[in-house]
Amino acid sequence: MALVLLLLAFSLPAHAAVELPLLFSDGAVLQRDRPLPVWGWAAPGIAVQVAFDGRRAEAVADADGRWLAVLPAHAAGGPFEITVTAGDETVTVRDVLVGDVWLASGQSNMEWPLLQTNDAEAEIARADDPQIRHFKVPKSWADTPQVRLAGGAWAAASPLTVGDFSAVGYHFARELRAATGVPIGIIDSSWGGSAIEAWMDADMLGLDTAALSEKMRGKREADTEVEARTRGLIARWPETAAGGAALSVDALDTADWADIEVPALWEAQGYSGMDGEAWYRTTFELSADEAAAGVTLGLGQIDDSDRAWVNGQPVGGMENGWSTPRAYPVPAAALRAGANTLAVRVTDTGGGGGIAGSAEQLYVAPADGARRPLAGEWKFRTTAVTVSLLDDKNQIDTLLYNAMIRPLQPYPLRGAIWYQGETNAWPEGAWRYREQFADMIRGWRGDWNAPELPFLWAQLASFASGGDRTDADGRVLESPWAVLRESQTVTLALPATAQAVTIDVGDAHDIHPRDKRTVGQRLALAARHVAYGEDLVFSGPVYRAIAIEGDRAVLRFDLQGSALAVRGGGEAVHGFEIAGADRVFRPAQARIAGDTVVVRSDAVPAPVAARYAWRDNPEDADLANREGLPASPFRTEEW
Repeated sequence: MALVLLLLAFSLPAHAAVELPLLFSDGAVLQRDRPLPVWGWAAPGIAVQVAFDGRRAEAVADADGRWLAVLPAHAAGGPFEITVTAGDETVTVRDVLVGDVWLASGQSNMEWPLLQTNDAEAEIARADDPQIRHFKVPKSWADTPQVRLAGGAWAAASPLTVGDFSAVGYHFARELRAATGVPIGIIDSSWGGSAIEAWMDADMLGLDTAALSEKMRGKREADTEVEARTRGLIARWPETAAGGAALSVDALDTADWADIEVPALWEAQGYSGMDGEAWYRTTFELSADEAAAGVTLGLGQIDDSDRAWVNGQPVGGMENGWSTPRAYPVPAAALRAGANTLAVRVTDTGGGGGIAGSAEQLYVAPADGARRPLAGEWKFRTTAVTVSLLDDKNQIDTLLYNAMIRPLQPYPLRGAIWYQGETNAWPEGAWRYREQFADMIRGWRGDWNAPELPFLWAQLASFASGGDRTDADGRVLESPWAVLRESQTVTLALPATAQAVTIDVGDAHDIHPRDKRTVGQRLALAARHVAYGEDLVFSGPVYRAIAIEGDRAVLRFDLQGSALAVRGGGEAVHGFEIAGADRVFRPAQARIAGDTVVVRSDAVPAPVAARYAWRDNPEDADLANREGLPASPFRTEEW
């Protein structure tokens, strides 16, 4: 893959006298009111003329064939055409709008398509605004900086196209269209599961060329070893035709099958880099009455597609629903008293694979609704798979920056929106994130020569990650998700930044909450203030200071022009804890008193510190402002 991208970067088709980046293609949106650089490639030394709505600029291709011409700033409007002439060849880009261009980047919650969100059918049906346009940068990586994208094209919002748009990006764009009245272009450069390090270059990471080269060499050697181990595990099973049902039969000898824990991705159990088709089998017991009444099978979140059989009879399946919990009704005709055989064929097309989700999502539920767990040790084997450690390239230093960010420069932007951090939410990574995030923002701004480019992000939503470390009483001792949220908040010290707090719209059981409209709306509020200068309430309360008054902790907040409120009403606030000199946090009672929150606990007569929403899934935290924007999680001491 890296070799392909490298060749793309430096080769020019023999028949082409002039070539433009893919961003300059039919349907493009250009940034208004800014000088407009147009660049590309041509034969060395050739003169290039660029024309746009009566404006002209010229350039000469350098020794490497690269040229750059700068058109004067242009007001919002269109459609227009860009005409580029080099020698006797002319390239015309049609249906070009001028408005505001926003870069949307991050991991899966930014990549998440509108088609898989709340109210998707209604949202898609009303998506009839051709002045909202979306450019999807394909997932690609390279170990050296690239000048060409691997692919991508502009698409105007319509019921035929918008289902594949970034849902956060689309809702953000729709809000800005209503607020500004100008065309909005979203460049979606995101990759699910990616780490922040992959979106940074060597300078941002503080790595020199030799150190980065050595790191990549070590990674290639490690990949070779891991691939060999995976191939050794699957060598015991002959490959069979994919898509068949031969292993679904009721009576089957599974003596040569492996044991595997369910739920868990198969990569986490030794099958790293494996994609393709594999089978799972287990049994469950029913009484005669239960079998006669039928049951429901919960099979967790299967990545990506599945088909399920009970006693050899097909009972359900789903295509490309990698984050959707399966729940299949099984009729009495497929069941029997005693042991019943469950077989599941899983097809994974990339990334993680297998039966995942939470243990609570795996069950057999008789007609009376009482669920019995199916989580545990199942039987497993592969049938038709490939092994290649390409999927983890979204977590390796610089690789996504090189292929998915660097080629976008210097296309002018109005700003950037970011939704990422889940991959970095582990103990050391969550703390380090505050420095990395700030360095990345400064680095991107430097690369675009825009030192105060508006940069907005979605704070991590609530989710039961399983990463919190608790004591015997369930008190949180360590929460990487909470620390990462804190790292995001710390980054607000940079100018022209804002965050959308989303702890109230998460899903405890799904790292990909389906409410992306609220996220897009809150990011748009932030943009209207930071990028467009509107005087409006764009943020919930932000912790400012603590004062100890006897047995109470009194917390003050920056109210951003609003007032404190409780989501759902009343004055009693939930989600607060306080600690004394022993540094043990205990649940506390809290109430709003004017522009403060007063917190106390009978168990802590002499408090010294407080914290709020300090866990991965703070579902009870309900401090907000009167506009309903939630307060950001915080702690008063960095213990």
